[in-house]
Amino acid sequence: MCKTKPDIEYPCSWHFKVIGGQGAELEKVIQRVVGERDSLLTYSRASSGGKFQSMNLEIVVQSEDDRNSIYRDLVSQAAVRMVL
Repeated sequence: MCKTKPDIEYPCSWHFKVIGGQGAELEKVIQRVVGERDSLLTYSRASSGGKFQSMNLEIVVQSEDDRNSIYRDLVSQAAVRMVL
């Protein structure tokens, strides 16, 4: 099977799902990574046990490097468990 990269035209709106610990800390961490960039951050859901929550981040990315940089910055945060 031949794997090819998707053809993405930049700039474009990109959606990240960020999963982390319960509470306001996750939102603060995401906002710190995003900074002054224009973005939309919404609550998605909490885990059944109440230990984790997920948030949706929509942000305009200028390039593949920009998108990957945001991803790396998010996953490097202690409050973040996973980024999809």
